[in-house]
Amino acid sequence: MNKVENNKAWFLVLPVVLLVAFSAVVPLMTVVNYSVQDIFDVNTAYFVGAEWYREILQDPRLQDSLVRQFIFSFFVLLIEIPLGIAVALMMPTKGRGASLCLILLAIPLLIPLNVVGTIWQVFGRTDIGLFGWALTSIGIDYNYASNPIDAWFTVLLMDVWHWTSLVALLCYSGLRAIPDAYYQAASIDRASGWAIFRYIQLPKLQSVLVIGVLLRFMDSFMIYTEPFVLTGGGPGNSTTFLSQTLTQMAIGQFDVGPAAAFSLIYFLIVLLVSWLFFTTISHLDKAK
Repeated sequence: MNKVENNKAWFLVLPVVLLVAFSAVVPLMTVVNYSVQDIFDVNTAYFVGAEWYREILQDPRLQDSLVRQFIFSFFVLLIEIPLGIAVALMMPTKGRGASLCLILLAIPLLIPLNVVGTIWQVFGRTDIGLFGWALTSIGIDYNYASNPIDAWFTVLLMDVWHWTSLVALLCYSGLRAIPDAYYQAASIDRASGWAIFRYIQLPKLQSVLVIGVLLRFMDSFMIYTEPFVLTGGGPGNSTTFLSQTLTQMAIGQFDVGPAAAFSLIYFLIVLLVSWLFFTTISHLDKAK
C-alpha cells in the first residue's frame, strides 16, 4: 500500500518565501535592471548591456578599495579568531564569574555601529581621548586624522575591540558543549594542556569556528559605519573601503548604473570568498 504524503505543511513556509522574495529577490532584480541601463532621470534610460561592468572592473577606485578590503579582512581574521579562542579558554566555566564574563563580553556587541565610531573618535584624540593621550605621553607621534598608518591601526583596533567578543562567545559555547568524559580520559592519560587543546578542544570547535570565520569575514568585508564615522575614509582614501566607495558613487555622484554594477560585483565577491572559506574548511574536516 502506497503511503500518501501530506504536503500541506509547505503552506506554513509560504509567508517566509513571500517575505524573502519581497525583501531580497525583488530589490536584487531591480539592481540587475539598473546595472544594464544608463539612467538620466525617472523616465529616461537607455540599455547599455555590460558596459558598466567593464567600466567598473577597470576602475582604479574599485581595485584600490578591493585591495584595502582584503588586507583589512585578513588582519581582522588573523587577530580576532585566535584572540577569541584564547579569551574563551581563559573564561571560568561556572559560577558568578562565568556570568559576569558573559555579560562583559556581550556589552560591546550591543553598542550601535555609529556609536562605536564616535567612541573611538573621541578615544583616539590626543587632547581629550585616553588612548591618544596615552600614546603621545610615552613619546609616540600618533594622529589618526592625518597619518594613514595610525588611521589603519585605529580602525583595526576598533573592530577588534567591537567584534572579538562574538568569536569568544561562540568558542565558549563550543567548549561548554564538550562532554566531561573527554577531559576525564585526558586526565587519566596525563595529557598536557596543549595536548588537550590540540586533540580535544580545537577539533570540537571546528564547526563553531566555521561560523565565526564566515561571520567575521562577511562583516569585515562589508564594514561601513565605523570607519566612516571615525575617519570619513581618510586621510585621503587610506581607509576608504568598498562599501564607502559604493556609497560615494551611488549617493554622492548619483551614478546609478555604475553603482548597481559595482554592488553586484561586490555581492559576488563576498559570496565567492565565503563559499571558498566554507568549502575549504569542510574538506579539511572530512579529511580528518
